[in-house]
Amino acid sequence: MSPKDKPLVWLHGIVKTPPFSAASRLETGYLLRRLQRGENLSLPQSRPMPSIGAHCHELRITDRDKIWRIVYRIDPDAIVIADVFVKKTEATPKKAIDVCKSRFRMYDDASK
Repeated sequence: MSPKDKPLVWLHGIVKTPPFSAASRLETGYLLRRLQRGENLSLPQSRPMPSIGAHCHELRITDRDKIWRIVYRIDPDAIVIADVFVKKTEATPKKAIDVCKSRFRMYDDASK
């Protein structure tokens, strides 16, 4: 990791095999590294999530039999990851959105 790379701050969740397949874990690591280096990702790998907050996005990882989502926020000094979950419906569940909002709020309060 270069000194210029942003660190990953995991508020919840991990990416490991299992439950991720080895290929999906590698894809996830590659995408997170690109984010750390300051790249802006767009569809199909990532999409903005303004319903969660400013600078919030979800990584979209298609696995063999699952569709993973990793909700993250791009802060000036870090990539903050609020949740990792399997997406089972077309829309992101309201509960997942509320949990992510809460985790980001707790992180911001603790960082002050």
